[in-house]
Amino acid sequence: MREPPDDLLQSFQLETGVVRGRLVRLGPLVGETLDRHDYPEPVATLLGEMLGLAALVSATLKFDGVFSIQAKGDGPIKMLVADITTEGGMRGYAQFDAESLAEKLNGDAWRTSPVPRLLGAGYLAFTVDQGPDTARFQGIVELNGATLADCAHAYIRQSEQFQAVVKITAGRVAGDGGAPAWRVGGLMIQRLPEKGRSLMSGEFGDDDAEDSWARALALMGSCSDGELLDAGLHPHDLLFRLFHEEGVRVFDPERLQMKCRCSQTKVINMLRSFPRGEIESLKVGDKVVVTCEFCGTDYRFDESALDEVYAV
Repeated sequence: MREPPDDLLQSFQLETGVVRGRLVRLGPLVGETLDRHDYPEPVATLLGEMLGLAALVSATLKFDGVFSIQAKGDGPIKMLVADITTEGGMRGYAQFDAESLAEKLNGDAWRTSPVPRLLGAGYLAFTVDQGPDTARFQGIVELNGATLADCAHAYIRQSEQFQAVVKITAGRVAGDGGAPAWRVGGLMIQRLPEKGRSLMSGEFGDDDAEDSWARALALMGSCSDGELLDAGLHPHDLLFRLFHEEGVRVFDPERLQMKCRCSQTKVINMLRSFPRGEIESLKVGDKVVVTCEFCGTDYRFDESALDEVYAV
């Protein structure tokens, strides 16, 4: 029996021994993340792509903790954040200026180059956080490129640790009942190192390996956005459709879920890091309200609750 086709990261390898890859398919997870904030379509599209990109890139890393991607620019979309835990818990949020965004939109023109049009100049940061006892790893690249995938390619080239190509898309697709629902689909293929040494960016292996890599790139390029977003096309069927001539082997998928890590305890610890007078000035009515930017949960503290917070 095959796994359900949504909210998963499917690893695979081509039988040539030169290429491995991952396919990400997000359905209910991305719908829950985007719909609860009611983002405008351009914002939701880019945040959906960020979620898919976070899942794909995280699969290339060995870590025990949280991997996050953050895009920050001077355009109408100020910030995009997506992260994923080792266990597959994902979350994301966006900050944007609604007035500036409306001025920048010109029909669907933003779709061809969303990064310069909507994010503007800034940076893309990749961070691995394995807890307070381990130093954080972070890689940063400028927002150079038309799409988030272009920016990811710049990071991959800069890292010089592996050769890889990413394709990512997000959009609303008609569901079983006809109502459109958000979906994300993405592919990442990675060139495996030659035996006995690591293959660095820009190096060339033997002719057969080069030919195999070139064919894999061409086959991946033939995959359409519609195929990546098609809920009726099982990931195994899509991979077979793309790579059957090379031979493709799939492995057990990793299940993904929308899971925020906010909690009452974390909010209380955050409040205690500020003087009570500053916190009191933030009251709405007779309560201090702290809202999680990821999941939208409100944590409310009246006067007696604040007494308990600052009693220690």
